[in-house]
Amino acid sequence: MNLKNKKIVITYGTYDMLHEGHLNLLKRAKALGNYLIVGVTDENYDRSRGKLNVSQSTQERVHAVEALDFVDKVIIEKHKKQKASDMVKYDVDIFAIGDDWVGAFDYLNEYTHVEYLPRTEGISSTQLRQEQIGVIKMGIVGLGRDTQSFVDEAAFVSSIKLNRIYADDFLAIKKFNKENPQIEYGHDNYDDFLDTHVQAVYIDTALKKHYMLIKKALQAGKHVLCENPIALEKKEMKELLSLAKNNKVLLLPALKTAFLPAFKQLLKELEKGEIGEIKEVRATRTSLYREKNYPESFMAQGATNILAGYPTLLIHKVLGKRKNTTFFDQYDNGFDISNLIVTQHQNNTVGVARVATGAKSEGDAVISGTKGYVYIPAPWWLTKEFYFKFEDAHKSYKFKYEFEGCGLRYMIAEFASLIHRGKRSSEVLRPTDIVAISRIVLDYRDHKENRDKKEH
Repeated sequence: MNLKNKKIVITYGTYDMLHEGHLNLLKRAKALGNYLIVGVTDENYDRSRGKLNVSQSTQERVHAVEALDFVDKVIIEKHKKQKASDMVKYDVDIFAIGDDWVGAFDYLNEYTHVEYLPRTEGISSTQLRQEQIGVIKMGIVGLGRDTQSFVDEAAFVSSIKLNRIYADDFLAIKKFNKENPQIEYGHDNYDDFLDTHVQAVYIDTALKKHYMLIKKALQAGKHVLCENPIALEKKEMKELLSLAKNNKVLLLPALKTAFLPAFKQLLKELEKGEIGEIKEVRATRTSLYREKNYPESFMAQGATNILAGYPTLLIHKVLGKRKNTTFFDQYDNGFDISNLIVTQHQNNTVGVARVATGAKSEGDAVISGTKGYVYIPAPWWLTKEFYFKFEDAHKSYKFKYEFEGCGLRYMIAEFASLIHRGKRSSEVLRPTDIVAISRIVLDYRDHKENRDKKEH
């Protein structure tokens, strides 16, 4: 369409659960000109700026705005610097935005005229979400190393309400509830806990307890978010995934890295092929838990069980299905304190994962290609930035995405969003991904058993 004689207005927003307030603002924007462009924010961009409670996908929101007869064009906003470039690209006459942003976009007057419009009082997407889809009642199972962080981060996800906790030690529960008064009820009987109105549970216990706790929760019809790995034996893993599918509930491992905005963007950028054909992925995750006063019982779970999920996540998402695996482990007091895990994948590609609880290494990651490489600085599993580097240093560039808190809130928000949308698997961590990531731990268990047999 020829826009030469048009007065072009552009505006941006999330437009979650498109409502009267959105419509009024968009109509006011259109009245400023005769051609309206609407930028709908991408899911990943929303989360990178801390907007965690969006209930609809990008495409659902785009389709809703496209259906409005007074909207002429819909684009997707992917990053905060896009507005300025869009003003130039579309030769925009007016940028319109709600008056709750007064002053925030004055810098764009350099490119076009900025107009702040009054919003409709008494209506918001947050209010509609709570009225129409309700709040998910969620319980905590266990008092593990991430439990307090989970409680703190869940406070930023409005569609989740934590109100119950279960643990074997009732005195510990009383102490925890006193320090976290928002958790109203404590249980030391798991069956009683599951018999309440909680719809979902977060499990943070010793790894050997995961299988039975998850199984009972799935049988009770609860959605489950559990620290990785979710099982330590292959038959248990298969049974749990089958139970989740049959009972139509969500089972998700709590690998927060997978849900961080920068990590998700990294995978998208790699798909563009800028570094050529990827040949190798190296990732390291080490932590000296003894120096953090963790109990010996925690250490005895082994470095592979505790940490391997993180580098395996990156390697699997980039290289795909494994063909074979070799373990180079070191032992102390009967359990592995380090492990170098070398995997071969399709197209003769190689993954190298280094994990350790008894040795410290730089926690970075490198993805090597035929034209260049990507470097993710330590701690790579808390991905905030990554660098594309080439033989010609002048061609190198970087991406940087901040995240709020310790990063758990993005995972919690995804978990809640999947439940509200009736989804039983995540695009970020599909069942095939869960199996592939967990199989490292399961294969290592087989490796140890076979070695023990040979030694005896």
